[in-house]
Amino acid sequence: MLQDKVAIVTGASRGIGAAIAIDLAAHGAIVIVNHRDSAEGAAEVVRSIQDAGGRAEAIQADVSLLTEAQRLVKETVDRFGRLDILVNNAGTTRDMLLMMMSEDDWDAVLTTNLKGAFLVSKAAVRPMLRQRSGRIVNISSVVGQMGNVGQANYAAAKAGVMALTRSAAMEAAEHGVRINAVAPSLAMHAFLEKVTPDGLLDQLRGQEAFGRGAEPWEVANVMVFLASDLASYLTGEVISVSSQHA
Repeated sequence: MLQDKVAIVTGASRGIGAAIAIDLAAHGAIVIVNHRDSAEGAAEVVRSIQDAGGRAEAIQADVSLLTEAQRLVKETVDRFGRLDILVNNAGTTRDMLLMMMSEDDWDAVLTTNLKGAFLVSKAAVRPMLRQRSGRIVNISSVVGQMGNVGQANYAAAKAGVMALTRSAAMEAAEHGVRINAVAPSLAMHAFLEKVTPDGLLDQLRGQEAFGRGAEPWEVANVMVFLASDLASYLTGEVISVSSQHA
């Protein structure tokens, strides 16, 4: 389905990013596994892909910095001659009630989750426009629509990702570039369990009809669909991966 397509997945050393990288490779894509400071995790993802017969390489880059985002895209295009798919997955959380949230906590989340998606998309659109084809898929969250206690910074960033997706999609459509987003309600992985306070995960699971969060591969399946020609008429869409009920 994605045979020989060249894909970058940011923040792909663990969790959803790793699952997306592995799934893209399983469908034939050549995958760049990006990481900021998790070389060991990125190498493990690359090994998993290669052991399964896929193609992958790791590239370190801090996507919240303009020069690093540009280098990530340039190195990819230099190595493979093109860029077909970008998945903006890199993100972080610094949860705190608004009255106690520091400016650093605000800036860190907005810079990585929103500015990072902007910077890599800005760099990636150039080769995609030259090709007159490309797919960008951004990871957002239903928190960007609903808000959440202690996550004003995260919610603002993810709402911004949705707006970025819709606006950029309008600009790129005539050039054959599709830009969409996925908004999980709750995606389970080890990192989330480490940073989420005791009891809150059970509360969040209780809001899901299935009584659990989405597994990373369940989010990855939707990402692969949006990156493929099966979604050829979709752009500017935000698709929820959720079983939340009222």
